[in-house]
Amino acid sequence: MKKQQGGFTLIELIMVIVILGILAAFALPKFADLSGDARLSAMQGALGSVKSASAIAHSYALAKNSTGDITLEGVPITMVNKYPAPLAGGIGAAAQLSTTDFTIVAGTPADTYDVQAKNKAACHFTYKLAAADLAPVITDSTLTSANCN
Repeated sequence: MKKQQGGFTLIELIMVIVILGILAAFALPKFADLSGDARLSAMQGALGSVKSASAIAHSYALAKNSTGDITLEGVPITMVNKYPAPLAGGIGAAAQLSTTDFTIVAGTPADTYDVQAKNKAACHFTYKLAAADLAPVITDSTLTSANCN
């Protein structure tokens, strides 16, 4: 009695690999352009950093009863009304924002700090210093998929 072997021939295996390659070539563009999602996520991360840095610096100033500038982790932070100033040496230093990663427009108008995604000015948020012991206003309505893609 002859035992019949089962399995695939080399040609069949090669054809399956070729078909999978063709399918992958059509599916790849669907997943390749994730730059807009990455940009939006990076901006949301920077926004969270600004919010928490503002709260931490304010808490530190209150705890130390400081009326002037403070130092956090060895970095001097320029303060106004017990909150980080809308400057690179203020909220920029406190949140550790880098001009390598973001386009930063400080002081236009004088009491704002605008953080923009690189090469995408529509994708941004604004830190605006509030007057007299009120919390800063952070406007993030432009952080949407449509603006960041």
